[in-house]
Amino acid sequence: MSLGRGPLLSIVIPLYNEEASVPALLERLRGLPAERLGGPAEIVFVDDHSSDRTSELLHAACAGAPGLRYVRLAANRGSHVAILAGLERAQGACAVFLAADLQDPPELIPAFLGKWREGYKVVLGIKEAAEESALMSAIRRAGYGVIDRLSEVRQVRNSTGFGLYDKAFVAVLRRLPDPYPYFRGIVAELGFRYATVPYTQPQRKRGITKNNLYTLYDLGVQGIVNHSRIPLRVATIIGFISSVITLLAALVYFVMKMLFWYNLPIGVAPVIIGLFCVASVQLFFLGVLGEYVGSIYTQVRNRPLVVEQERINFDDDPAG
Repeated sequence: MSLGRGPLLSIVIPLYNEEASVPALLERLRGLPAERLGGPAEIVFVDDHSSDRTSELLHAACAGAPGLRYVRLAANRGSHVAILAGLERAQGACAVFLAADLQDPPELIPAFLGKWREGYKVVLGIKEAAEESALMSAIRRAGYGVIDRLSEVRQVRNSTGFGLYDKAFVAVLRRLPDPYPYFRGIVAELGFRYATVPYTQPQRKRGITKNNLYTLYDLGVQGIVNHSRIPLRVATIIGFISSVITLLAALVYFVMKMLFWYNLPIGVAPVIIGLFCVASVQLFFLGVLGEYVGSIYTQVRNRPLVVEQERINFDDDPAG
């Protein structure tokens, strides 16, 4: 890909320990038809402090190729932070987020650009199907369903963030105080006009996925906490209803005890069951409250989000 003055397109690719995927990724990117891109493009690789040969392979790829640019973060911060770091360096009129494991097909980029030229500020790839186990597919559907029902804005179902974003959207995203934006919710919340392009997500063929049950849980909770106050309201409502029921039960028991003082023994089992039930409900909603407090803490502690260790093929490359 040639890089002229003012690239039309920036392809931002976060990577973490993807040495097995880098050769195939570069081959697929080089195979994109330049005439269908309609202008110069840059590819911004953001290395999230990989510990394998990812950095070595990208150094070799960027040598003598000004259209390939490389940023290495000083510490592992996660894919969302890596994407934001790439956006800070992207110079295109629009940007595409692309996963390095090739589960996001690069061949969809010309279709994204076609929708963008029609006037859409955001173009999202929508997974119609995925080559994964039935269990994982069911878990994802259930998770998306919960997030959609709890969200205060209508989110884009089956979107992973893979898509094209106009520089106007990117400019707003850069100003947001949230260091871990949930892209499905951000697109819906900001109200930019968007289009969708369906695709079937292929199975990962190289390397090891960085997603596990914890990361999926973290992503789901992030989507709920960032875009909904419903869990807090549910906690308040359930707490109120529980207190009313408890008060009524206490009054009923008090009246029965007064009427049948010698015939109504105090049972230990009901007391223990009630105690553990109330305690478990309290702990659950303390956890919900803690997620919101943690999200607020993350946003207000005002630490630098990204510290770069190295840049290649940028005008202001740091020495060393």
